[in-house]
Amino acid sequence: TLRENETVDERVMDSNAIEKERGITILAKTTAINYKDYRINILDTPGHADFGGEVERIMNMVDGVLLVVDAYEGTMPQTRFVLKKALEAGVTPILVVNKIDKPDARISEVQDEILELFLDLDANEEQLNSPFVYCSARQGHSSLDPNNFGTDMKPLFETIISHIPAPSGDKEKPLKMLISAAEHNDFVGRLVVGKIEQGTAKVGDSIVVTNYHEPRNIRGKIVQLFEFVGLKRVPLEIGNAGDIVCIAGIEEAQIGDTVCSPLDTTPIPFVQIEKPTVEMTFMVNNSPFAGKEGKFVTSRHLRERLYKEAIKDLSLKVSDTDSADAFTVCGRGEMHLSILIENMRRDGYEFQVSMPRVLFLEENGKKLEPIDRLIIDVPADCVGTIMSKMGTRKGELIQMTDHNSRMKMEFFIPERGLFGFKSEFLTDTRGEGIMNSVFHAYEEYKGPIKRREFGSLIAFETGEAITYGLFNAQERGDLFITPGTQVYSGMVVGQNPKGDDIAVNVCKKKHLSNCRSSGSDDALRLIPPRIMSLEDCIEFLCDDELLEVTPKNI
Repeated sequence: TLRENETVDERVMDSNAIEKERGITILAKTTAINYKDYRINILDTPGHADFGGEVERIMNMVDGVLLVVDAYEGTMPQTRFVLKKALEAGVTPILVVNKIDKPDARISEVQDEILELFLDLDANEEQLNSPFVYCSARQGHSSLDPNNFGTDMKPLFETIISHIPAPSGDKEKPLKMLISAAEHNDFVGRLVVGKIEQGTAKVGDSIVVTNYHEPRNIRGKIVQLFEFVGLKRVPLEIGNAGDIVCIAGIEEAQIGDTVCSPLDTTPIPFVQIEKPTVEMTFMVNNSPFAGKEGKFVTSRHLRERLYKEAIKDLSLKVSDTDSADAFTVCGRGEMHLSILIENMRRDGYEFQVSMPRVLFLEENGKKLEPIDRLIIDVPADCVGTIMSKMGTRKGELIQMTDHNSRMKMEFFIPERGLFGFKSEFLTDTRGEGIMNSVFHAYEEYKGPIKRREFGSLIAFETGEAITYGLFNAQERGDLFITPGTQVYSGMVVGQNPKGDDIAVNVCKKKHLSNCRSSGSDDALRLIPPRIMSLEDCIEFLCDDELLEVTPKNI
């Protein structure tokens, strides 16, 4: 699809800046390739469970899926999640074991894990007989034989053509298209993407936008029509049933709406998106440093941005609170909300967020809480530490397997038990551990879990942090700031390992005296501060603390 001499970024489908930085997919993307006489439409979805809404909303656009599994890591909690969605939608799977060129690949074991997962999820006989393809995406080869590396990707394309059915849809019937994605373009306004279920779409056609779940009747016309080829959107005059197209010209259309011909305005049902499990309060910044760095700082700005995001991201729920300056935002997990916070601060917003809280349910007089399935892969000598940490966080071990001096453990754990665990986990495993979790079910409340074992170091007065003050404060715990940082009274400047909050005077200057002793003026040695990422800060928060987010600082 791309020219031989074309400059192409790594992980080219991850076009968003945060996706590139973190090496993860956050948004579902659409592309298409032409192979022989066929056109193959491709939707690249995230694997991370926090962005599951992106998988759910595009399920009705696809006729088949490639379930990609790492040849060493095997099936992960998110593999179960995306496969469950595909099997429920009744689409045809092709099983792709990727990274077979890894030195520690365990292809046959991973194959067995995938088939076990199919049995677990009650797959039918046809789904169980899905073909396996063995690939190395990085080397650009695929093969139908696990013992022989191929030379190109043709075996994969041939399997797609022979195994996945072509889209069904009568092009003689009136137009129907379910909107599965929407975005805003500064030049042409709102763009909506979907698969034409039946009929044809032509530039200039009159259309009606309806919705299956709520009354909606918007009239408009197709101003521009595009199709996807490689990394580009190409203008199109006419789109037929089965094509994935992008339409410009319908400003009020939303994800889940149906674009119809005026001859038949019956809407298409839209998949129900799973409910969020975590909430945070977003509020206007009212700290002593408020309004110094942000471009958008008022409650009106904040409200507009959050409600706009909820239209685009269906797994996000935003609601007003009793206060005009605060809003409740519910999402699928800490990472889901932290990506929203990061995007907002890059757009020039300044605001405060509270500690994340899980959403409890009441059923038959019982309190229910979200439980996650957690998979941990650690060096064998770290197992004892992890087991004791899981015990205090109410984790329940389901199974444990060992391979190559590493242990793979699976737990059911309350979602609130995972708050603040990631940074501890990386410390305990010396950075060698891998952890992945996905929502499992709502179960009865498991009892209190201690939020954190440490306290905060709090600035005693407003001013500028001085080396002398920091030198004296560092005996109390780990500091997060460097000399020259502006602080205010009550600002969290470090962590106290002993559990209580302590006020420290980081602005304290050394008073000069006329007595001198040898060595008294030697340079003070400061321990390098702990640089906190956005996720670290969110994990650190306690009930009585807020995180202040501005375009320049956290």
